[in-house]
Amino acid sequence: MTTFVITIPGTFLRDADEQTRADIARRLRSADPHQTELGREEDLDLLTVNEDNTFSMRLEVSAGAGEEAQHKAERTAAEALRAAGFGADDAPLGPPAVTGIDNPA
Repeated sequence: MTTFVITIPGTFLRDADEQTRADIARRLRSADPHQTELGREEDLDLLTVNEDNTFSMRLEVSAGAGEEAQHKAERTAAEALRAAGFGADDAPLGPPAVTGIDNPA
């Protein structure tokens, strides 16, 4: 198994206040990329929301290959959003991308 950092873009199509954003980040905490070398070096945040309501999630995922990691991260992101009250129509996700591979020393 390899540890990947996966970035998933998205857009909040309805308001996501600070409390809601904190709830989403809390639900993603187990996938915090700060546990990886890249996440520590780059100080990657789990959830970054821009002024135009676009956002990026950066998640740590263990998988055998990049495509599998992307699918796992996408499921994790969708579940966190859904649990916080955002369906696919409220916060559509863009395509996930591998943005890092952690190579333990």
